[in-house]
Amino acid sequence: VSLAKGVEAKAKELGVTVKVVDAQNDPAKQANDIADLLQQNISVLLVNPVDSDAISTSVKAANKANIPVICLDRSANQGDVACLVASDNVKGGEMAADYIIKKLGEKVKVAELEGIPGASASRERGEGFHKLAVVAKQTAEFDRSKGLTVAENMLQANPDIKAIFAQNDEMALGAIEAAKSAGKQIFIVGFDGTADGVKAVESGAMSATIAQQPEIMGQQGLEVAVKAAKGEKVEAKISAPLKLIEKK
Repeated sequence: VSLAKGVEAKAKELGVTVKVVDAQNDPAKQANDIADLLQQNISVLLVNPVDSDAISTSVKAANKANIPVICLDRSANQGDVACLVASDNVKGGEMAADYIIKKLGEKVKVAELEGIPGASASRERGEGFHKLAVVAKQTAEFDRSKGLTVAENMLQANPDIKAIFAQNDEMALGAIEAAKSAGKQIFIVGFDGTADGVKAVESGAMSATIAQQPEIMGQQGLEVAVKAAKGEKVEAKISAPLKLIEKK
């Protein structure tokens, strides 16, 4: 939603027409959406891939039609992407690890809730975080209710876990509920800086979140899309800023 807001605000400013569609986290719907868009005489395709593997077919179809592709937040594993506009997810994972080490020390027993296995963001956030020894990690697919179930199982199987890093705020919010129902004080760090995530940090339920700034990402994406549509040379990768949010 925030990505789209950023795209639409910048499009208005630059006098560009944008059509926004939402795949609702479904790779098949995303493929159909893009197939429809490619029939509509678009100049450039901006896409936030649900899955970095699954999106490759759509990217190749756009390449074949000579429509430049700009990826937002997650990359495509195949096909020619003119530019990826994304937070430095590896750096974000490192920021989460550093924050936990700073607060609880290097030897803390920590668990990790991983995102959708096919998403580049999951892979990169995990890579950055792994300067800390993780006692348990499992995917909860960026989903709050799955985050709750997976965190409950982890806390039961590993009663000495003191901290959880969730690769997005939705899973972190699930982990908060799991810790509550287990009657445990767990140090939970999320990722994204969503409205609900920030609220949980301010209330003290979540220790911190590594906040992306998706509106800025959307604005950057639209700017580079306009350049690509004009046939101008664009940078292959643009990093969107990240910030650590902890309780004031």
